[in-house]
Amino acid sequence: MTTTEHGTTPAELPGPTDGVLRAHAGEPDRTDALLPAPDVQNHAANLMELPGGALGCVWFGGTQEGVPDIRVRYSRLEPGARRWSAPVALSGDPERSEQNPLLFVAPSGTVWLLWTAQIAGNQDTAEVRVRTSDDGGRTWGPHRTLFPAGPDGGVFVRQPIVVTGSGRWLLPIWHCVTPPEGRWAGDLDTSAVLVSDDAGGSWREVGVPDSTGQVHMNIVPRPDGSLAAFYRSRRADAVHRSVSDDDGGSWSVPEPVDLPNNNSSIQVAGLPDGRLALVGNPSSRADATARRASLYDEIDDTGGVGGAGSGETVREGAFWGAPRAPMTLAISDDGGRTWPQRRDLQTGDGFCLVNDSRGKRNREFSYPSIRVAADGGLDIAYTYFRQAIRHVHLAPAGPPGTAGR
Repeated sequence: MTTTEHGTTPAELPGPTDGVLRAHAGEPDRTDALLPAPDVQNHAANLMELPGGALGCVWFGGTQEGVPDIRVRYSRLEPGARRWSAPVALSGDPERSEQNPLLFVAPSGTVWLLWTAQIAGNQDTAEVRVRTSDDGGRTWGPHRTLFPAGPDGGVFVRQPIVVTGSGRWLLPIWHCVTPPEGRWAGDLDTSAVLVSDDAGGSWREVGVPDSTGQVHMNIVPRPDGSLAAFYRSRRADAVHRSVSDDDGGSWSVPEPVDLPNNNSSIQVAGLPDGRLALVGNPSSRADATARRASLYDEIDDTGGVGGAGSGETVREGAFWGAPRAPMTLAISDDGGRTWPQRRDLQTGDGFCLVNDSRGKRNREFSYPSIRVAADGGLDIAYTYFRQAIRHVHLAPAGPPGTAGR
């Protein structure tokens, strides 16, 4: 694999995309699999344990993010199995790029699939869609639009619905705000929580104050009954954190923690012993060698690659192009204020100044998902070069939820 900035040598995957879990050399507590990858580009995985014990993984695949052939893919790892199933498509809008899928298992056992659908690289056109399954994720009902785009922009999701101790459902979203001039680039995005007190029958919105540039809100219940939330920063500076002491009815202003962020996704899981585990890239704009105009500066307004978007001017605000590497597991024992324990799962230069998977020029490890596994270890999934989804299982090293060294 090249480490040159411009990516002239194709970035090759380290093994077959056959979905088989294999031992990882030098790390006896770890097994890895590259999920079957029927598409040129595969990105943005989310994991969820399904009714019956299977581990489900959803992501989006196609030729390139923002192109209308991007759709939701879904694979399963059955209990005791060593191979992920062949993925199936769960969406297929020929006019929109369908992205950021997530799975949620309702207390009733119904499985929800949520995802976004946007026109080309314009996230300010995005709407949130949903399908449900009543048989543990084996078959799915028709899709419907759950939250449409509004006059001021689109609606996006990335992190799963959380059910609090009172039975309240909390769905973190962010608004992709249309700028006064030019195309969407993320500068003005703000976070909010959609609250349902009737099991998803109706929703009301609670805004997060002063959250411009803080997105991908990830809510985690705390042992004392409070809620902590963690954010990706469009400014590519640091992970941010806010809290709620009233069951998600209001939130504090997001503040930075001691973990860098590169304007790429993170995910956090609460461990049985009260600690928090986070996966993400502890890099920032300070590590960048160059900057790109936006996430979609390679495509035009129809989703065509190499179109007018490549001539955009870099604006202040959202910073795109900070390295998306390493992929790191971090542990906090103070509710997410500090993250002193860190373990790199994947290292590299994280080159992401292009999204190109056909030419294999992208070298990012990104968009992780993390769950406490059935055996008390950890299941983690993340993007590998935008070509495949890697699943990492870390066996428990002691009490439940203490995977790793």
